[in-house]
Amino acid sequence: MLKWRKIDQTWCCWPSNPTALIELIGGSYLAATPNISYKTLLSSLIKKNIAIHAWSYIPSLDHQSQANEAWKDLRKCRLKLESRIGKISYKPIRIGHSLGCKLHLIAPDGGRKSKSFIALSFNNYKIDSSIPFLSKLKKKLKVETEFSPSPLETMRIISNNYIQPNNLLIKFSDDKLDQTKILLKHLKARDNDKTKVIELKGNHLTPAYSGLKEILLDQDDSNHYINNEISKLVDTISNFISEHSHV
Repeated sequence: MLKWRKIDQTWCCWPSNPTALIELIGGSYLAATPNISYKTLLSSLIKKNIAIHAWSYIPSLDHQSQANEAWKDLRKCRLKLESRIGKISYKPIRIGHSLGCKLHLIAPDGGRKSKSFIALSFNNYKIDSSIPFLSKLKKKLKVETEFSPSPLETMRIISNNYIQPNNLLIKFSDDKLDQTKILLKHLKARDNDKTKVIELKGNHLTPAYSGLKEILLDQDDSNHYINNEISKLVDTISNFISEHSHV
């Protein structure tokens, strides 16, 4: 039985002597209860002796403010973990899903305090595409509203401020919301970039599939075999972490 504890806005699960630490920021609304939404993915990683810190939030229009808040909260949890098991010798692996990718990429440290970054289904749409009804409301009220930073400004921040070279971009074969190609272009334009991209079977919600099923249909998949798509995702993440264990 996994034991989760919440520290401020972060859900934490700590094996007794973890060999790695993942800091997860999930996608819009999925991240309100990441310990449930990403249940199968996270429990599978915990069984591999990886500690998990999953930040909880409800998305706002001010993404930069939320990125800063997530960075501070995750740092606080990292210090809590160290107070329990002693000074850890490894930097955290950051994982983002959908909007969570953006929040990690515009963190105030530019990726300096991380070992590597794994982006699942990156997207960076304008507010009209993300929240369609606002497009009609904006026209009716004759106001202009956009996420901060905007999609264009987000890519400028990544190009100029994001320094982490070790990135794995994971896209899914049936994901109509994915914008990994745009992110890859900007990351590859940086000096010393080592970003890799891989495509797996699945769709935009694959990382959270089992958790969503439990929430929406009240069906618990915990006693069933992990479906092939999530199993492949877990293996891909684990292999990447192993490859960068000495970075």
